[in-house]
Parts: sequence; C-alpha cells; structure tokens
Amino acid sequence: MPVQSHDEAERLAAAWQALTTWLAQHAPTSYASLLPPATEEEIATADSQLMRHVGYGLPAELAALWRLCGGVEHQYIEENEEAGEVGSGAFLPGGVILLSPAEALGPRLPQHGQRDGWGGVQVVPWLTRDEAGPLSGHYAGADGVGRWSNMDQPVGEPAYPSIAAYFETVHRALTEGLADLMGDDVPGLVWGCLIWDNPEFSALDDAAGHWTPIH
Repeated sequence: MPVQSHDEAERLAAAWQALTTWLAQHAPTSYASLLPPATEEEIATADSQLMRHVGYGLPAELAALWRLCGGVEHQYIEENEEAGEVGSGAFLPGGVILLSPAEALGPRLPQHGQRDGWGGVQVVPWLTRDEAGPLSGHYAGADGVGRWSNMDQPVGEPAYPSIAAYFETVHRALTEGLADLMGDDVPGLVWGCLIWDNPEFSALDDAAGHWTPIH
C-alpha cells in the first residue's frame, strides 16, 4: 500500500477536522451521519483486492481518509419522512462518502471475469450521488480527485490535487461563500443537514421550501 507522507497526512487530517467542526456547529444531523473509521483489516483487504484484480493498491490518501471516517449513514429526520429526499450524509457537493472500503471498490473492480473497463487507470471511487448501485461520482488517485462514470468515459482529468484540497475548497465555500467555487450548486441548510443545491434549478421538491442557502 502506498505510504502517505507526514505532511500530506497532517493536511488531510486538518482539512477533515475543519470541515467536521463546521458540521458539528451548523449541521448537527449531517455530523451525526459520520461513521467510525474503517478497520485496518478492511483497508488491507481492499488494498489486496485491488492489487490482485487490477495490479495496484489503494491511494494512500484514501486509506488515510478511511482511518478518519468509514463513510456515512443517513439519519432519520421526521420532517423528511414523507418527502424522503434529504440524505443527511450527503453533505459534500459530490454526494456521500462511499462506505469503506468494499462498497468503493465495487464500481472499480472488473465484473464477472471481464477485463478492466477502466483501462488500468489507477484510481478508486470514493464519492457518489448514486447511492443505489453507484454509476458515477468522484475518484481519488495519485494525481488528485476527479470525476468517474460507468456510463461514458470512465475517468476525467483531476479537478483537485488531493482529497485534502477538495475538503479545503468545500470549507472555503462554507465559510467565505466564494461564488462558483464548487460549480453551480451552493451550500444550504435544511433540517440540520448541509445540502448542496442550485437555487435556480433546484433538485429538491418538498424540501426546497425549507432549504436556506448559507450565503
């Protein structure tokens, strides 16, 4: 498994701490969605599966993230019971952190003896908006964080140099409100959750009237 440098590990931990501290203060239901860290056995198993099936191991930074958080579990929200459209764990613009590590490997590993459809590119999915059988989302790799999709071109160019940089950008959008920092969606709060939405073309229905942009 690749080893992350001390400075890189510290940067990731600091970025994660800043983001989760903000959640605890402003979006407690999203904060409650965070799962405990993955076990070393889970991480090692994922690393060996990748090595066996596609010839490389886990990105060091992704393994480090899983040592901080093993994914998310949506919390019950009484107000959301009828609408059912607010996932408390979807507090990142890219959606939810995939449950570590087996769920993240699912889209990446070759299926049913087929050859690798990703062309051997050394990345691993870690974020998705498609929670029921992920089809697209964000990947992590040695070159940074970018978009992946099983529906068209598997892997796009990196948009952020690291997971830490992604978290830092999210935190800046939350605290400074810089326009278009993360794309068209902006952060807002609904029922104790941080949810990213486009106010002009909202993806929310019944919950839209309760969602308030932060800036």
